[in-house]
Amino acid sequence: MSEETETIIDWAGFSSARSELGADFVRILGYFREDGVKSVAAIEEAMRASNAIAMVLPAHTLKGEASQFGAEALADLAEKIENIARQSIEWRQAPDEALPDVVRLRALFDDTLIAFERETNPLMERRGFGRKIEAANQRFGQL
Repeated sequence: MSEETETIIDWAGFSSARSELGADFVRILGYFREDGVKSVAAIEEAMRASNAIAMVLPAHTLKGEASQFGAEALADLAEKIENIARQSIEWRQAPDEALPDVVRLRALFDDTLIAFERETNPLMERRGFGRKIEAANQRFGQL
């Protein structure tokens, strides 16, 4: 897992959610994926329509759900978008200031899902362990 992926997820928070949710963890993580796809699409559509009102709820939802699983970078970006949208509503202006953040949102959401998949899929390489196995395989090939 890359250093960048390590910084977008609070793995202690992720582990805590996993412990607290127990057997329901995988199901609820699946809801996060489904809801997140919808929220990101709704935020992008609201941005295209310059509709700050339509941006608030999906950004707020994404923020809360991302925080629940330790996806702090995603939660922070969603919160920033939500705050810009709320401010735009108050000032009765288009949420143009959110554009760079909305552009970054989908890639960060996708990176978050990839990190979660790596951590939860027993067939994927685990954090930390893969580096040792990879190093051992390289040494084996040199013998």
